[in-house]
Amino acid sequence: MKKKILILAGGYSKERDISFITGRAVYKQIKNDYKCKILDPKSGFINEIRKFKPHIVFNALHGRYGEDGFIQLILESEKIKYTHSGVMASSICINKLISKQIFKKNKISSPKYLLLRENSEQNYKNIYKKIIKNLGFPVVIKPINEGSSVGVYICNKKNFFKNLKKLRSEKEVLIEKYIPGREIQVAIMGNKKLGTIELVPKRKFYDYKAKYDKKAKTKHILPVELPINKIKEVENIALKAHKITGCRGITRSDFRYSNKKFYLLEVNTQPGLTELSLVPEIARYKGINFYNLIRWIINDASINR
Repeated sequence: MKKKILILAGGYSKERDISFITGRAVYKQIKNDYKCKILDPKSGFINEIRKFKPHIVFNALHGRYGEDGFIQLILESEKIKYTHSGVMASSICINKLISKQIFKKNKISSPKYLLLRENSEQNYKNIYKKIIKNLGFPVVIKPINEGSSVGVYICNKKNFFKNLKKLRSEKEVLIEKYIPGREIQVAIMGNKKLGTIELVPKRKFYDYKAKYDKKAKTKHILPVELPINKIKEVENIALKAHKITGCRGITRSDFRYSNKKFYLLEVNTQPGLTELSLVPEIARYKGINFYNLIRWIINDASINR
């Protein structure tokens, strides 16, 4: 009898469409090996899960409610094995403020930052003064807990207030010193360093469109043109970040490389699994095809993650 695998895709976040692409890509790979179903976790979805009685849930959700510990807590309470990181690691890594504090405590370099605790115009002048004093322009502004570069803006003095107003729905906004340099990404698989890739976006940075739109023509460089000792350095940092945040399964860490120094921007606990996604590309380069990558993720599933 075939095992039943429920693929959670869609959800409530701004990355809903990408989640469906990931979910369908996973389904295509495993549909002949397992009894599979894709479920969009809307109202009443817990009853749908109980009705299907899956052996394993493949978490293909991205963003809020999918990779922030919410869905993981439900699956833990239902005692259903699931993929990727657990409750605590997911909630830590999606929260850019908490994760940066952990990086700093563990001597991992990350861009200097300020926190705008209440995004209202009455606070704009005060935070502007703090930026001038502590960071300097340009800066990067972003929501505390979104993924896939959703709501991320590079700001100079002229467009800072305009871009900040675009994030009015966010109660808190993280303001980071902009680090110019190379976009380096590292994949971790279990407790092993899977590999490193460099991105050269034609856009300002590796934003949502650069990630998922073929027309953006982001250049992917494999192998990365860095000395072996620097590759080892950045992969060691990624593995350290994976471990100290308590991650499981597969993660992808995003770095900026500037003046021979790596700055960790964030750890992604639910990396995309689309045809343009980086982890499958790195895995292919290392001799692991997409099918075997998905099978590994499934075999790694558990509770108490």
